[in-house]
Formats: sequence, C-alpha cells, structure tokens
Amino acid sequence: MNNHYFIFIALFFFGCSPKIKEQNQIITFKEIKCNELNNPLGLDVAQPTFSWEVEALGENKSQSAYQIIVASSPENLNIDDADVWNEGKKMTDRSSYIKYDGVPLQAFQKYWWKVKIWDEKGKASEWSPIGTFEMGLMNQEDWGESKWLSVVDNRTSEYQPRAYKTGKMKSPIMVKSQAAGYFRKVIDTEKEIKSARAYVCGLGYYELYINGDKIGDHVLDPAPSNYDQQAYYVSYDITKNLKEGQNTLGTIVGNGFYGQNISWKRDPESERDLSYGKPCFRLLIDVKYNNNTQSSFYSDESWKATTGPIVFDNIYGGETYDARFELTNWNTIQYNDEEWSSVNIEQPKIKKINAQLMPPIRSLKDLAAQRIFKAPDGNWIVDFGQNVAGWVNIKLSEDKGKRIDIVLTEALTQDGKDIYLGSTGGGANGLKQHLIYISNGEKNQQWSPKFTYHGFRYAKISGLKNKPSLNSIKAELVATDIKEKGSFSCSDSLLNKMHEISKWTIVDNIHGIPEDCPHREKCGWLGDAHAFCEYALYNYEMDYFYKKYMIDIRTQRKKTKGHHKEKEYLVPTMIAPGKRTSTIAKLDWGIAGIYLPWYNYLYYGDSAIVIEYYEDMKELTNYYLSFKNDIGIIDNGMGDWCPPLWDRKRNPTAMECDPVISANAYFYDILHIMQKMAILVDDKQYATLMANEYQQLGEAFNLEYLKENDKYLWYGSQTATVMALQFDMVPKEKIKAVIDGLEHNIVVEKSGHHSTGIHGNRYIYSVLSKHGKSDLAYDILTVPTFPSQTYVMNYGFTTWPERQFEWEKMPGLSNSLNHPMHSGFSAYFFESIGGLKPTFEQAGYKEFIVDPTFPTSITHADVTVSTRYGKVENKWEMKGGILTMDLKIPFNTKAKIVLSEEEKQSLLIYKQDGSQVKNLTLDYNNLILGSGQYLIKYKKQTDTLL
Repeated sequence: MNNHYFIFIALFFFGCSPKIKEQNQIITFKEIKCNELNNPLGLDVAQPTFSWEVEALGENKSQSAYQIIVASSPENLNIDDADVWNEGKKMTDRSSYIKYDGVPLQAFQKYWWKVKIWDEKGKASEWSPIGTFEMGLMNQEDWGESKWLSVVDNRTSEYQPRAYKTGKMKSPIMVKSQAAGYFRKVIDTEKEIKSARAYVCGLGYYELYINGDKIGDHVLDPAPSNYDQQAYYVSYDITKNLKEGQNTLGTIVGNGFYGQNISWKRDPESERDLSYGKPCFRLLIDVKYNNNTQSSFYSDESWKATTGPIVFDNIYGGETYDARFELTNWNTIQYNDEEWSSVNIEQPKIKKINAQLMPPIRSLKDLAAQRIFKAPDGNWIVDFGQNVAGWVNIKLSEDKGKRIDIVLTEALTQDGKDIYLGSTGGGANGLKQHLIYISNGEKNQQWSPKFTYHGFRYAKISGLKNKPSLNSIKAELVATDIKEKGSFSCSDSLLNKMHEISKWTIVDNIHGIPEDCPHREKCGWLGDAHAFCEYALYNYEMDYFYKKYMIDIRTQRKKTKGHHKEKEYLVPTMIAPGKRTSTIAKLDWGIAGIYLPWYNYLYYGDSAIVIEYYEDMKELTNYYLSFKNDIGIIDNGMGDWCPPLWDRKRNPTAMECDPVISANAYFYDILHIMQKMAILVDDKQYATLMANEYQQLGEAFNLEYLKENDKYLWYGSQTATVMALQFDMVPKEKIKAVIDGLEHNIVVEKSGHHSTGIHGNRYIYSVLSKHGKSDLAYDILTVPTFPSQTYVMNYGFTTWPERQFEWEKMPGLSNSLNHPMHSGFSAYFFESIGGLKPTFEQAGYKEFIVDPTFPTSITHADVTVSTRYGKVENKWEMKGGILTMDLKIPFNTKAKIVLSEEEKQSLLIYKQDGSQVKNLTLDYNNLILGSGQYLIKYKKQTDTLL
C-alpha cells in the first residue's frame, strides 16, 4: 500500500474537512465539575476541588495556565467583583482536583464559579459555562434543634415472626425484626418560597415524602457504615415540592444494616447483638423566602409516628408486607393522625456525620420474566434469565388476608425442576431470601420491598390462585449508581461475553460498599475489594465510592500487637464495615488499605487520598514487617482464594500456592508502592527504608522460592510464578526460563488450564501477553473444559461463582454464585488487548501507555477509558500482520506508545487532517504523542518475549 493511498484512507477514516485548519484554535469546555460532581448540593468540605474537561481541535494541544473565580451570586461572577475567590492566573497545566483557597465557605450557601484556560501557545479560551456548588451541613451545630426519632412498636399483625435457623442450630426459633416506622409532621410556610433544601440522616434505611410524593429517586439510603463512628446525610432540593402554606412531611424508616438484630447471631441464647440500636432518622429543612427571610424545620417531639404494613424487615431475610395495615394517604395534609403515637427520641452514639457524596443506590434496570413454570409442589417458578441484585415487583389481585410467599434463589436443582436454596438459603446467616405479601383484597395491587435487597435469578411464588403472567412480575436491578464510563469490545464474542458477566458481577455487589456477594453475606471483604478494583476503575466512575470505603476501612481498624508483641498497631480487619466483622486482616487482605488509595491515585491523579491515608498505610506496612522471619520472608497470608476444586475442609491441598508465598509477592509490590508514595509526600526517610526492604524481600523471595525443574525455572505454582512476573521479582536473565516453566505447567501439567485463585487469576492473562504468550492466555480463557471462564459460561452462569468447581459433579453446595473477586481478571481486556494503562509519573492518565498485546485470533478491538481529561479511545484492527490504530488522546495529555525497534521501521502516523507526522518524539525508545486523533500503522510483532 503506497503512502498516497494510505492518506486517502486516513481522510476517509477520520471524515475530515478543509475547515479543520481554520478551526484549529477553538477550545471548548465539555464539562466542569466541583468535587468531581456536576453542580453538587450539600457539600461539607471546607476546600472543594475544581476540574474541567476541554476539547480542542488539532494536535499537541495542552493547557499552560488557568484562572478560577468564585462568587456569592451570578452578578458578582466577574474578574472585578468575584467576592469569594479570585486567585488570578496560575501558570500550570493542572486541570483536575484544584483545591479551593478562598474565603471560608458558609453552611447552606450557594456559590457560582467559572474557569478560563490558556493553551500551550498562551492563547486564552473563553470563560467556561457557569457552574454552581452549594454547601450543606458543615458541622454538628448546623443540625440545630433536629433530633433523632424512632417509632413505638405497636405492630399487631400475626405475620411479624420469622423462623430463624443457622447451619449449627438443631431447630429453628421464631424471631422478629425491629419495627419499621412511619413518621409525619405538618409544617407551615407562609411566604413565597425562593429555595428549600432537606437534609436527612437515616440510621437504617429511610424514604422521605412531601405532600404525598417521594423525594428523589434514591433507594436504600444512606450507604452502610460503621455507624458508631461515621454516618451519612443526603441533601435534597425540595423547592418544587413545598408550597406556600401547609405542607406534610413524611418518612418511612427501616432497619437496614443499622438495626439488623437477627442474622449472624449463631447462638440463639447469646446476648451478642449485631444491631447498633433502633432504626431512626434526623431531618432538617432549610427554607429561603423571596423576601430574604429564612425558616428551619426539624425532626423533633412534635412529630407523630406509627407502625404500618411493613411488619418485618431484615437486610438478609427480606420483608413481610401486610397490606391490610396500609396507611392510605398517610403523608398528605388530608390524613387524620389522631391515633398515631408520639415519637421516641433516640441518642445514638455517632462520632461524625458527613455528606454522602458517593453515588446513591437506585433501581437501575427492569428485567422481564423470561419464563414461568410449575414446581413439583405445584407452586410457580419465575426465571428472569440473569443473576441480579435487587428485588421483585409483583402485580396481583387476591382475596383479603391471602398470603403470598416469594423465595428468591440463584439456581435451580440439578434436574432444573425446583429452586435450589444452597447458595442463598440462610445456612450461614440464618434467614433465606423470603418476601411475604398479605393481600388487602383490592384489585391490581402492586408491591416491591423498600428496605432489603437480594441476589437471585429465580423466584418461587406460592399462594397465588392462578399462574402469574410474564408481565405480572419483574426483577429490578438495585445497586449503587456507579456510572459506566469505560467500554470494551473485540472481534471475539466469548471475550465480549466474559466482559459482560464481569460487569454484572461487580454491579450486583455494589451497595454502598464493595460486597463479596449480594445475599448470604453482603460483607466488604478487603481481599475481594482489591481483587476487582482495577477492572472497576476501567469501567466505572469509582472515585468517591473508594474514598468512602477507605473511611469504612479506617473506622473498622482494631488495635493489635505485632508478631513479636513488642508494639501495638492500629490495623484493618478482614471485613469492613459493620458488626459482622472478623479477625485482624491477613496480609493479602489488609493491603486493600494500601492498594485502594494507590489505584485511586493512579487512575484519577488525586494525591489527596494518598496524603489522607499515608500514616494509616505506614502503620499497616510496619505491622506486616513485624512478621519478617530470619530469612527475610513475611510469615503472614490468607492465600490464593478459591482456586479450582479447592475447599477448606474437603480439598485444602487444591490451593497449590502456599499462602505465605502469594502474600510475600503482594508485599513486594506494596513495598515498592509505599516507596513511591513516600516520595510523593516527601517522606525521604521512609522512602529509603522501603527501598531497602523492597530489595531485601526480592532477594529472599527468589532464594527461597525460585526452583529449577528440568530445563525451566518457576516458583512452585502458577499463582506464585505469575505474581513474581507481574511484580518484576524475577531476575532479568531468568525471565525466559520462568516463562517456559509457567507455560510447561499450563500446557503439560494442567492440559491447557489455569490453576489459579483470585490472586493469580487477576494477572495470569496479562502476564502471559506481556511476555509473548498472548495465544496461550487466550487458550486458557476459551478452552471449553473445566475450570476455564468459558466452562463457567457454558454451564449457564450469568455471574462468576465464588468457587471453581465441576458443577455437574458437585450438587448440594452452599457457595455464592455471584462473587466479584473473580471479575478482576477482566482488567486484561483493557490493559492488554486494549493496551491502555496509566503511569505513576503522570498519574490520572496525564500520560498513559498504549501497547495493545493480543492473541492472533482477535482481529479488532474497541476500547475506551474515561479520564479526568476526557476519553482515551483506541480502536485497532489487525490485518495481514499490520496493526492499524485509531487513537484519540485527550487535550492536555500525552500517550506513550510502546514499540520495538522492528515495529518502528514500519511506523506511519497520520493526523486528523490526513497529514503525516514526521518529527517523532521518543522517550526511552517509546513514541510520545500529544493530544489529538491519530491513525497509526505498523507491522505488529506478536511473538516477541519482552
């Protein structure tokens, strides 16, 4: 193909026009954000941050300076009158996480801001569109006279009790949840309203109503936390909901994790209570009038309360809704509440209440029933076709007092004729996933629960007089609304399907915390959290989610002695948050307290999270260093969780990698990360210490675990070998021999299969690809026999199960079928096949790596990663040994394209206007490209050992 023809193809490919050169200097603000939110409401931080995303035509475009102004009104938002902050022109290319540094911000006040920038040639942009941010409650005093309200338990329904039995109990006992409460208060706003805000903190879950309407689209608010240490309030703009004159405020409050007083209480006679107290709420409404006056309304003794149709609610067991006790129009002005009781005033012990800035939980998607069939007992089973987290919504017309039971499960029995309770049936927590509805006799009743969620694909319904129709019941995906911003697709449908299953498995397990499963445990296991963190960051907006979870980890920490008992440390537990915790975290779980800030910095570029948790991370690192033995190995570790056929009791030897080995590989990486973070915060002494420990552990690890076997080397297991390669522990001159050893084990010893658990499986495909074995990585993934990901898909799973078993041979198991720790491997789709990775030196994709490495069977891929600067897009096609990449590099960033010497010889690069790039910039032989859209073409080497 000659150059003239290629230029023609490039022009067609980009669809450019002659006007591009004329428009070359246009700079457009695509988005501006405060605290990475669009016009946020209810901030409680003294110094919010500002970011902006810019688009500019042309290549090598960047920012050289910016100016931000902030004002107390739109009229003052100009250079001369900005009365809140005008720092002037700042000569820097920073365009994200710019910290506010103006006059002190005031609670309940709204502010206006805008920004302008100068490009690399000093040319100024226009001012950005105007953004706003509004402060909420900034300290305890701002809550004013508001009080915590709970309900007097006056339930009378005979359906309050549930049977409770864990696997260790001989027979069930009857239990009751704490009462869910309905609260109301009539307020009077006598003037014309300018603006109104509501601030609500629920201990447990709540819903807020005004004049009969539910406020907001949140559900299961607020996010769970260590409630004795930290709780969260949510802010609402209720200007349009309030009217001049009388208004009715209403809330419903359920137990959530706060009032969970039943599950995990293994000994029924035990006094141990997993509840923090009675579910309750606190509310403040701030109203500003057009005449510049203001009123505040509070939750206090003047409110009234009662129980209602929710007669049982437990986050694990489900809800019982007795519709005979429905309170029609209870939250409207017309309702007569004379029979309602006074409220209880609670005084919960909470150290901090902060604004909930992470995305809320919402009902995100409806799933229609795919089929309905009769079970052996004559009841009806509904299949929704997808293992989902959330609840069902049912429509029915039944006689008054008729009881409808809905039991939710992930699986059917082996013969496919009935539901299988093993993975969700309550053997661990004591309660199966069970929804109960008592009919009130009215036509066309419709119901879904409010204060619980479950993991399920199937619903078994009993009590209906007729077979339900497909449109009478649906499933709703209910999860934290993390926005999907990244994307991956390629020419191979198997890999695309794996990607979709991995995403489902993560979203199903995001409910204010990163869970291990959405049913039997719902716990934030730290090892699970860091196992899928990078894949989540590629796909979703996770910034505030992980910042919130780091608070959970911090507030869950316990004091413990180091290994030699010479010093006490404050370190994480295996689970955070909540009372259903466990022991002090083993190394490979506890390092989530380091990995999560590190990944958040690496992918978003915000050093604040590193600074905030640096001392915590040092403490944790020093704690694990106390386990260093005489040969330099850290004697600590949980292990490569859930490798094929592994079971702690029935088959413990299936974990081929000794827990100490995989933990030490992780710790080697952690020492290197801590060295970098110490440099970042200018802790030179600790950086030197980490460098020394890093070197010593690497030497000890290789001396102890690098073994020779015939003509190759390896570390005794696939996981150990993969981790050693991933973390650059292998001496350079021995890398090929180690790769040969890994390949021999996979191909010869394991007949083309992996034998890794969550630690090794996260990296094995990327490691093989990096070292010239992309086809082997593909073969492991796609071989149809156990235990490959394709085997799991072929068996019919729509999410990744916790265990790697031969499912057709293993009936009667009680393990989760929806575990996101097994989604971590899918980062391979982005970092290897897509070839996109951030760098520490220019974190947050200020500069990023482009190095697509893929099997020969894949002919094209389309990968997008969202950054603080805009979207990085790499669309590539492989044809006839030639790789053609359509690469988009955002404004103010650079791409580092990794090329071998041979690949450089055939390299051709074209700009969006069709002209060829001739003067190439190299950095350690890698090609550096500034912003723009490029067509890049070269002869791709696919079998080179790097």
